Amino acid sequence: MVGTLRRILALIRKEFASIFKDPRSRLVLVGPPLIQFFIFGYAATFDVKNVRYAVLDEDRSSESRALLARLQGSENFELVQTLSSDRDIDTVVNLQRARLVVHIGPDFSRALHNGIPTTIQVILDGRNSNVALIALGYLGNIVEQFNRDLAARGQTGGGILLEERAWYNANLQSRWFIVSGLGGVISMVIVMIVTGLSIAREREFGTFDQLLVAPFRPGEILIGKSVPGMLFGLLDALLFSVGAVLWFEVPFRGTLTALILSLTCFIITIVGVGLLVSSLSMTMQQALLGSFVFMMPAIILSGFTTPIENMPQWLQIGTHINPVRYIIRALREIFLEGAGVPMVWPQLWPLLLMACVTLPAAAWMFRHRSQ
Repeated sequence: MVGTLRRILALIRKEFASIFKDPRSRLVLVGPPLIQFFIFGYAATFDVKNVRYAVLDEDRSSESRALLARLQGSENFELVQTLSSDRDIDTVVNLQRARLVVHIGPDFSRALHNGIPTTIQVILDGRNSNVALIALGYLGNIVEQFNRDLAARGQTGGGILLEERAWYNANLQSRWFIVSGLGGVISMVIVMIVTGLSIAREREFGTFDQLLVAPFRPGEILIGKSVPGMLFGLLDALLFSVGAVLWFEVPFRGTLTALILSLTCFIITIVGVGLLVSSLSMTMQQALLGSFVFMMPAIILSGFTTPIENMPQWLQIGTHINPVRYIIRALREIFLEGAGVPMVWPQLWPLLLMACVTLPAAAWMFRHRSQ
């Protein structure tokens, strides 16, 4: 028993010595957890602040201005545009300039003075049901306080009622919000694992040198390593898209062409990232860790679960180089808005631009590390 314990302790000391002796192992113990700590701490928040909203005030009375002043004075809202007609509502909501639009009708103040219940319409962007519901709750509290102040001044009547309309997700179902973008996240995981392990596996099994002396060019090797991950990622994403429609009853309002093109552009970009990680890794363990270091921040910073506008400004700028951000938005536009290729193109060209960086970088690193 004592001899067994000594052998185990000796092995433990050896492992600690190996870890602290290798600079890369020391970096792995400190670097990735530190990165994850700060990114999760700043980005993974369900607090909703500075909700962008637009106003259409057809009454333009002192009462309507008093109500809107309370809204504008709240830290939870940020006024981005004052509309001149109801035709402008489509534009600000479709382009996601505003999360909600407050529409005050022309008879607002007259109804209040006559003691008649009056209604203000709130048009919500239902593509992010979590933000819409929380923002609606904030607005309801403001209106409720306004009604209490009216009653305190002796003004009788029904006060103000909210009439809500949610676009693209009428019932504000959170499942539509999550499941519509799930195909992009799952395809990223599959592609990163398959391509991230491809070259590192050859090195760890000792077959990398054999691959180099075989009659293949470096570009041909990378293509051969890329295609299986691309096909598996695309197939899984399409299967989950079918499951989203048939099992979870998420509406599919867009075109199949836009869906396949968006996923293909995204997967090509992720293949470049996966091959870059694999080229930098000497073992499969390092490749898995490198893939994890990329995937977790990419998901958090994509707007998949938490809104990007709630993040600090420096993190919002950083999300523009995150490919997952663009596929999540493209998929939600396709599923919930009925987008075709022209509508999702603003999300596709950044992915293609990133692919033009990641793929050559992976090829250069592969040639450099194989010399």
